Amino acid sequence: MRIVVTGAQGQVGWELTRRAPLLGHEVLAWDVAELDISDAAAVERVLTGSGAQAVINAAAYTAVDRAEQEPERAFAVNRDGPAHLAATCARLQIPLLHISTDYVYDGAKSEPYVENDPTAPLGVYGASKLAGDEAVCRALSRHLILRVSWVFGRHGHNFVKTILRLAREREELRVVADQFGCPTYAGDIADTLLELAGRSAEIDAADAWGIYHYCGDPATTWHGLASAVVDMARASESLPVRAVIPITTAEYPLPAARPINSVLDCAKLAARFAIRPRPWREGLGAVLAQTAEP
Repeated sequence: MRIVVTGAQGQVGWELTRRAPLLGHEVLAWDVAELDISDAAAVERVLTGSGAQAVINAAAYTAVDRAEQEPERAFAVNRDGPAHLAATCARLQIPLLHISTDYVYDGAKSEPYVENDPTAPLGVYGASKLAGDEAVCRALSRHLILRVSWVFGRHGHNFVKTILRLAREREELRVVADQFGCPTYAGDIADTLLELAGRSAEIDAADAWGIYHYCGDPATTWHGLASAVVDMARASESLPVRAVIPITTAEYPLPAARPINSVLDCAKLAARFAIRPRPWREGLGAVLAQTAEP
């Protein structure tokens, strides 16, 4: 299967470009330098000439706090970009698999979020991603939107790598412990998207396109994830950090509000496709193995 991957240098895009050939797919991968998805003409030109049988959009504006000062750019990438991809995919009659986020929800619910829960993003980033989801749904029936949470991976910047760097520099870390979510390994997201792309005919037959949740298991807090990073890294290297101290969201103010509860219910994906969440600690082990210091 020939698959176009946009956002090839992001956390998930990087994994997609490396895993797709191992599954027998031909991958055409572009990052923003080769294809800016906010440019409608470029999207039309590149996809039309690609011969793609499916598109996986891993491109996004993900700077949650900076988005508060750059709403135009956030919406150009996160709303307009997916809209352009969906419109061209509709013309070419090929499916679009699109990555979305837990930040489309406000976090006020006490239980895990399901796909048909009301959306109410708290900031520009979440609002721009929700607008992109809605644009894809309007333009293309053969869409699969995968909402994920707390992504970390071997490539690029993420919370896990930040905590590991700080654990090598400081004796004490203070990490928010009253926000709950599900860390998700970028490699697991890539595997899920590639499996779903390869099952397009099955999805067509079952009319099973739509929005799905996918995240790691189990739920934890940022403090819980940071503690796991330190504990697992300490097994293979000496670290100066002595304590990971839990703090409240109020003690660590940021420009953009975060959902208190970002836990996603993945039962719909499991029921439709028998794809179930993987333990995030397994992915964490893969990241730490790559970044371990001698």
